[in-house]
Amino acid sequence: MRNCLLLLVLVICLFSCKKLDQEADPEFIQKQTLVDTVTTADKDENGCLDGAGYFWSSLNKECIKIYESAITLYPQNNQNNEDETKNAYIVFSENGGNEVEVFLPNQVKSIILIRSAEGQPWQFDEWRLVPWKGFILKKEDKILFSGDGKDRTKSHRK
Repeated sequence: MRNCLLLLVLVICLFSCKKLDQEADPEFIQKQTLVDTVTTADKDENGCLDGAGYFWSSLNKECIKIYESAITLYPQNNQNNEDETKNAYIVFSENGGNEVEVFLPNQVKSIILIRSAEGQPWQFDEWRLVPWKGFILKKEDKILFSGDGKDRTKSHRK
């Protein structure tokens, strides 16, 4: 009798588990797996989607797509460069033009440059951003990047 009761409980448990599996929509499971994968893949420590071209702006405290919202500076030795990963990008602070954030190729962290007055270069350590026929980015006295200063989405502040 005891064995029959145990067998009956096992059979009931087995069928109830099978019913739960049958009720789950396979399409829903597939979509949920995709959502979980997309929301966790390629995110940096600030939640920006690296794989989609977003970078964290320390200056503006938000994720930005620099290829669309920043001013492009091209390598001095290759002004016709079409490889976006070899360019430098500058983003101005939202609250005025005395601070600028510089994104350099192959560097994870950006650099924030500050200027003392309008018309003066932005500086930090050996880096200088000079407003001249657009912008020139120098390290010490060597020009590394330059560009015409055309912002693709909004006017920049000189």
